[in-house]
Amino acid sequence: MSNVSKKIPTSYVFVLGLMLFAMYFGAGNLIFPAIIGQKAGTNVVTSMLGFFLTGVGLPLLSFLTLVHTGKDNIQDLASRVTPWFGVTFAVILYLAIGPFFAIPRAGTVAFEIGIKPFSGALGESSTLFIFSVIFFGIACLMSVFPGKVVDIVGKYLTPLKIGLIAVLIIAAVSAPMGPIQGPSKEFIETPFINGFKEGYLTLDAMASFAFGIIIIDAVRVKGATAKKDIMSASLKAILIAATLLVVMYSALAYMSATSVTKIGMQTNGGEVLAKVSNYYFGTYGNILLGFMISVACMTTCVGLLSSCSSYFNRLYPKISYQKYVILFSVFSLLVSNLGLTGLIKFSEPILNTIYPLAICLVFLLLMDKFFKGHRRVYQMVILFAFVISLFDGLKTANIEVPGISAALENYLPLYTTGLGWVIPAIIGCLVGLVWAKFEPDPVSAKRVSEEHPTTQTN
Repeated sequence: MSNVSKKIPTSYVFVLGLMLFAMYFGAGNLIFPAIIGQKAGTNVVTSMLGFFLTGVGLPLLSFLTLVHTGKDNIQDLASRVTPWFGVTFAVILYLAIGPFFAIPRAGTVAFEIGIKPFSGALGESSTLFIFSVIFFGIACLMSVFPGKVVDIVGKYLTPLKIGLIAVLIIAAVSAPMGPIQGPSKEFIETPFINGFKEGYLTLDAMASFAFGIIIIDAVRVKGATAKKDIMSASLKAILIAATLLVVMYSALAYMSATSVTKIGMQTNGGEVLAKVSNYYFGTYGNILLGFMISVACMTTCVGLLSSCSSYFNRLYPKISYQKYVILFSVFSLLVSNLGLTGLIKFSEPILNTIYPLAICLVFLLLMDKFFKGHRRVYQMVILFAFVISLFDGLKTANIEVPGISAALENYLPLYTTGLGWVIPAIIGCLVGLVWAKFEPDPVSAKRVSEEHPTTQTN
């Protein structure tokens, strides 16, 4: 058998790009630009630029770090802080974006928006259970064979998803519901910042670490072993996904921005989509939306099931990949029916605590060779960011620490926007750089010299 690295065919790269787009573009990603369009009004372009920066840019940067470093899991990368941090961070991340939160939420959102209006005589709880069994059963079957995930999501589910969304968007763009209205109060003075915050809250940068495993493995399966071939194929797939995300987000924002005069100002993006669908297609619009949301949630669910199962199979290989898929599917089914509200309340503070750490890791990994990968730089940035993100998580859980919480809100720049960790992280980086001057780190320096042969380590 030849060990020569193979270039990936363009057709397969295109399928990978479609699959990556589909896994990112879940129900939440439909809803965010829909509500931004309504609230931003005539400031929609400025708001969406902010949204693109954090809702598209950050996730793609996260994905690039995996490709750039040649690693295919976040544990190895996070271990540059400390080995125990690497394992702890990766386990918490995968559980939070997997069976504890994102996977069961995908099923529940699909039901709430797409199926609940048709529950009828069966009743909501019975319909939810039946739908959950079907939804997670299909997701489990699609995910149980990892080699088939690319074909299923990239070749079948994604074109179906794009087609369903395109029907609604084409109708809205070709025959706008009305003129774009002025912005709501919060989008008058800071439309860019508000769009930035909405994109930040998608938490897709963390999902990139999970989805990256699938894409990189899919590239390797096709025979690409050289780093340059893996990077080339992955970069092209990323650009395809990014382009589709920007196009879809833009169209949805425009659609909702022109809808206010006909359907009024809505409280969330789900209501906007439901009423716009009904406006153009009547009852058939509700059916269209139901399929659209269900397929959108299914692609995200399959991606998360596959990536979470792959990670835990590597962490504890005594349990097979297939058994992890089944375990997470059953657990998610139960959570979506019995305990989603409580787990959301439990998970959101955790997500808000670890998300800034994931973003810090992204930038540290991209800049690794410039500070010779010194462990103290990683540690100080993560430590300083964690102190603030911990209070962010407590705030999300409605827990206030007397004296400290109020002081942070009053004196720490960007804290009220959820970005209070940024300046402390920069300070931590400076502290780490100074520390590194007085404490050699030969292990990290050797690693950097091997990864970047042109980098001087003396």
